[in-house]
Amino acid sequence: MNDNLLKELQKITGKAGFYYKNLVTGEQITFQEDMPFQAASVIKIPILIEAFTRLETGSLHKTDLFTIKKQDKLPSCGALTYMHDGLQVTLEDLYTLMIILSDNTATNLLIEHLGMDQINNTMQKLGCRQIKLNRYLFDSEKAALGIENYISAGDIAGLLEKMYHGELVSKEASAEMLRILKNQRLNGKIPFFIHGKADIAHKTGEDDGITHDVGIVYGKEPFIICFCGNEVDVPAYERLMQDISYALFKEQE
Repeated sequence: MNDNLLKELQKITGKAGFYYKNLVTGEQITFQEDMPFQAASVIKIPILIEAFTRLETGSLHKTDLFTIKKQDKLPSCGALTYMHDGLQVTLEDLYTLMIILSDNTATNLLIEHLGMDQINNTMQKLGCRQIKLNRYLFDSEKAALGIENYISAGDIAGLLEKMYHGELVSKEASAEMLRILKNQRLNGKIPFFIHGKADIAHKTGEDDGITHDVGIVYGKEPFIICFCGNEVDVPAYERLMQDISYALFKEQE
């Protein structure tokens, strides 16, 4: 299985990164797991972690209110851009929508409130070498200058493993973040053939030539699985994500 899986990843046009770890046996399969990738919406996991870090210190509260203004609204994904101007939502609403609907309006509001430097400092403290938040979403001026946000499959996998073991922020915070990730509504990649058969805590990311999905599959033996792709044939790579995820899930039956 391992050799065939790696051969399929090597065939992918563009840049692909992959990380698999069985959380019971410790078995690992990796491919370019330390390569930096333009993050797309997977950068929302570090933002979620920073929100929970601040909740833990008491400097923020789930019930803190935010008013959604017309100038805050960004294109899809998400829901807030379609709601009336002046809508009030809580911090908890923002980080929940950011993950389960990949809400971009919620994301930029959280970046503004939490601070880019603080998010990056937290990632550095957690040992993430490739994760870096460099700009807001839909910042066309910085994007035109080649300024992007970055992740790696290995760094994200490390965060997910800490979360799984209750070691990220706190045991309670880890459990709550996983609960939110399990409520993900965008389920066309890792969960495609598994949906309904097992819980999956995950986050996707998409842009032109970019597709990612990273998460934990709660099979008989839970496993981390992270796919990153830049400059890829998106439909072909997403089909491979579906097939590999199902094969790794199925081999446990």
